[in-house]
Amino acid sequence: MQLRNKSNPWPWTLTVLLTLALSAPTWATTLERVSLESLVQDNAIILVGEVTDSHSYWNDDHTIILTDLTLRSERVLKGTADKNQQTVTVMGGTVGDLTNVIVAGAQLVPGNSYLLFLDEVELPGKRALTVREHSQGVFDISLSESGELRVISQASQHTLAQDASGRTDPPGGKNGLMQDDIFDAITTLVAQGDK
Repeated sequence: MQLRNKSNPWPWTLTVLLTLALSAPTWATTLERVSLESLVQDNAIILVGEVTDSHSYWNDDHTIILTDLTLRSERVLKGTADKNQQTVTVMGGTVGDLTNVIVAGAQLVPGNSYLLFLDEVELPGKRALTVREHSQGVFDISLSESGELRVISQASQHTLAQDASGRTDPPGGKNGLMQDDIFDAITTLVAQGDK
């Protein structure tokens, strides 16, 4: 029994090249860790909001799918935001049977509340309020086993490259922070930045 034709290496070579090409997206995208201090300093709006609606569409050039998310602001920690309705645009989404996935992108689902770090930037085809640090700018809010609210960075699901201080864990690590603790830390950082 012959496992591989030694006279024709192309099938084996093609298999290796195809495997490497298909695995590239999983290791090609790496986010450098962003500290809580940088998230606070570099974003104009920090808020807790519930996603109430979402709408995905192609940008004008038909090169990427964008998703507009409607938020109801529950608490604003920095900047100003409309309490009734705030629109945030993220890259990625589904239009018809096509889905555009942003690796380590913000995952925002209607009906859930999040702590969001937002800024207005140029996206492909439009200027919009967005989560520019992708998963690092989104913190899920969940109830702990002890009944307290915890805030956990979506970046805890991804491998981050070291920041200048050598850290690779997102603020709060895999277990996150108590909601009141991170709100206090953000409020303090905002006040220090206003001086």
